[in-house]
Amino acid sequence: MYEDYFGFAEKPFSLTPDPKYLYRSESHANAFELLQYAIRRREGFVVVTGDIGTGKTTLCRALLEQIDRRTFSALVLNPFLSEDDLLKLILQDFGVVSREEMKAGRLNGVSKQELIDTLYDFLLGLLPLRASAVLIIDEAQNLPLQVLEQLRILSNLETDKEKLLQIIMVGQLNLQGLLRSPELRQLDQRVSIRYELKPLTRDEMAAYIAHRIQVAGGPSAVSFTPKALHAVHRFTGGIPRLINLVCDRALLGAFSARVSRVTHELVERAADTLELRPVEQSRFAWLRRGAAAHAASRPQPTTLSYR
Repeated sequence: MYEDYFGFAEKPFSLTPDPKYLYRSESHANAFELLQYAIRRREGFVVVTGDIGTGKTTLCRALLEQIDRRTFSALVLNPFLSEDDLLKLILQDFGVVSREEMKAGRLNGVSKQELIDTLYDFLLGLLPLRASAVLIIDEAQNLPLQVLEQLRILSNLETDKEKLLQIIMVGQLNLQGLLRSPELRQLDQRVSIRYELKPLTRDEMAAYIAHRIQVAGGPSAVSFTPKALHAVHRFTGGIPRLINLVCDRALLGAFSARVSRVTHELVERAADTLELRPVEQSRFAWLRRGAAAHAASRPQPTTLSYR
């Protein structure tokens, strides 16, 4: 609706995880570089967590776009899979079997062990090519326990010198608690790198909004007043998905009013239609941040932990 009026080539605040819109805040840039490092170094298991709407899926897709041709990748977006279905999907994404062959039922009746053996043979075949493989699982907090155990078994696919399969699990904050459960202790011990995505700061959010407007081809005449930016952060807490919702609705309000500057009144009206309330900042937040920073700075005997 408002795209033509403002001169956008496309919707700037869409909720789809388009990697070209990834804004590399300090936290997102650190996560991106850490994941690239883990893939290059074949670090085994990596866990990235973040609150709902912090841009985890967009980060995954941006990472896949940057992977070189010698790295085979598999992306699992639906965690509600059986062990066999997970293995079949991995083989399909790696190109061992085609989608048409899967639809034709080529793997029907194949045992789980045969699927694992096929994957192992494929991974071993990458070594002479100096190639590698990475498996990325989004929404990993929803994986059934038996599938998580299957991933632990897949992490055992290795040579005497290196892991054959890099596994990156991306999920909401409760994924860390799930991995620490007694049933998954063996899997948790295999995690070499952990990272938690943070919401955007006030300054990062302003740069994020400007970035999305620029990527969408918007003219420089479209702008948010300083009070409007403050209001956006107050209602969203720096969560990118909520920022997109509020900004999209605020731009619609600006279009209806035939103005090119988004004011705090428009933002507040947008937040009200979305039934959002200001995010309260606890007066003890600074103390918790200090405690978390101190804990993160302590030596970690088995993992690299980033907070």
